[in-house]
Amino acid sequence: MKKIKLGFANLEVEFVDREKALRKVEEWAERGTALPHVVYGPEGCGKTAWLRQSAQLLRELGFDVVYINPVEQEVSAEVGVGELRKRLLESLRESSSEAWARAAWVAVDVAKELIRRRRGRLALIIDDAFQAIGLDKAALYVKGLLGILEHPPASYDKIIAVVATSEGVSLREIGRHLWSTTDPMWNMPRDGFEELYSRLPGEKPSPEEAWRLTGGNPRALAKLYEARWDHSRVTNSIIREKGLTHHFLKRWENHLREAVEDPDHLWHSASRELVDELVEKNLIIYHLPERSPESWIDQPPPERDPELGIGRYVAWQTPLHREAVKRALKTYQ
Repeated sequence: MKKIKLGFANLEVEFVDREKALRKVEEWAERGTALPHVVYGPEGCGKTAWLRQSAQLLRELGFDVVYINPVEQEVSAEVGVGELRKRLLESLRESSSEAWARAAWVAVDVAKELIRRRRGRLALIIDDAFQAIGLDKAALYVKGLLGILEHPPASYDKIIAVVATSEGVSLREIGRHLWSTTDPMWNMPRDGFEELYSRLPGEKPSPEEAWRLTGGNPRALAKLYEARWDHSRVTNSIIREKGLTHHFLKRWENHLREAVEDPDHLWHSASRELVDELVEKNLIIYHLPERSPESWIDQPPPERDPELGIGRYVAWQTPLHREAVKRALKTYQ
């Protein structure tokens, strides 16, 4: 399989690691998917990089591949019907969020038409579309993908439908229905992370320190690199981006102080309202599945790791997210 090149921290690097996750894609390619697979995990954990590499793998396995990422404004349609590719691209004449939301729906229509005309192998990969189409429409979108799999417009060989999200709220909405299979994905395993870290030039902290700060999250690593390894700058930006205001912190101060020491406090003792706010802010992953390797797209997180902010049921998205809450609590005392 050809390894793709990816933009990372203003550099171009070759895709690394995620062998287990790519083998999962090969399994889907062999059997097809009976339900859409909704892959979820921490922001910046590498879902997009994996999906782009998966698209390359599927093309090499003879699939027509439609890939769209409205958030990063990227679309590709490697399909055998040029007219349909043109139709998808024409839906993006305007460079606006509304146009990208429309394109996400057009991709579903293009997939249906491809089945009618080609009747072969099709992979539909939708990356982070729920922000564009609206979280309230996430379940409806997944149902549309399910309709392609359950009631295709013509016979076909294999169809794969994969959707990725970092939005915990959308996952909760999707989970209320039996329209998909949800597959958790965690940050990079230690070996793969250190391989990515080794490609960053210049002076840098030890691999152990980088791991302790990021927990294996590639985007967190990129932010640290761009901040010249000043983790205070990164945590301060998280405080601003996530809306850790004085009002929010004072309201939930006691629970947050407990949660930065043990995230499972949010599972056992915190109110559902606080949990919902932390999920909406993409600060935590709530209700972690069992750590059986078969239950995860790639290597699961440890059962517990206090240093990385991982509990049995709840985890901070990265150690930097936990550090941001801890720093904000000190600032607003």
